[in-house]
Amino acid sequence: MLLYFHNPLIIANVRNLFIILLSVTLHSAMAQVSVRTIQELTTDTSGIDLVKEWSHNAKNKVECLPMNKTAGEQTLYNLKVTTRSPMGAIAFFTGGILIENGWLRILGSGSEKLTRSIVSWNKGKTYTQFGEQPKFLLVADDVLGGMFAINAGGLGTDMGKIYYFAPERLEWEPLDLTYSNFLKFCFNGDVNGFYKDFRWDNWEQDLQNIKSDQALFFMPFLWTKEGKDLNKVSKKPVPIEEIYSLNISNQLSLKH
Repeated sequence: MLLYFHNPLIIANVRNLFIILLSVTLHSAMAQVSVRTIQELTTDTSGIDLVKEWSHNAKNKVECLPMNKTAGEQTLYNLKVTTRSPMGAIAFFTGGILIENGWLRILGSGSEKLTRSIVSWNKGKTYTQFGEQPKFLLVADDVLGGMFAINAGGLGTDMGKIYYFAPERLEWEPLDLTYSNFLKFCFNGDVNGFYKDFRWDNWEQDLQNIKSDQALFFMPFLWTKEGKDLNKVSKKPVPIEEIYSLNISNQLSLKH
């Protein structure tokens, strides 16, 4: 027995066999997930019942954007989440959700007002191909260029919790909220309090001219000393894709 477990050749062969078996098992498991049909993913619609209830009783202004069935099916299929969950329900049954006239946007399957779906927005940012396991998943954003994401291991040890990418710090901040609790906060929480330091004079009027696929480009940047007074900085609506890329670039530059 001692010779068996200490023979390098035998150990190497056993290790290789284990790796092969593990790879086959993982491949089989992934294949089983990938072949789930849209009918299987939409069997339980309890998730949308919860979202409707929270939306109906919301204290904040909530606008659930209309769904496109084809877009909803494609989004849900690529997301690989069932409609039993609030995230899957929003991805399938809505084109997204706007909070406080679009100050905050929760991603769904895309619509005329919010053309980005949760899967199209994440592709090229948190994963390169559908089906890959991302380190985090972008689920919402705001007019400031702030991003909300579910931690999948890349942001901290609290898997499944929401983080906020703060544009004034260029850092991910833990919110200690699950996705469901984040929705409840958006619908009934103190959104004004969360953003109290980022409301400039006439912000509500300015918000009317900003589309939900845009964010504001601030100059000087919010993370600079000169950019702290939002009544004095320049503000220009630009595609939110540009703001995301700029923030990530600036974050990397500051770290180096």
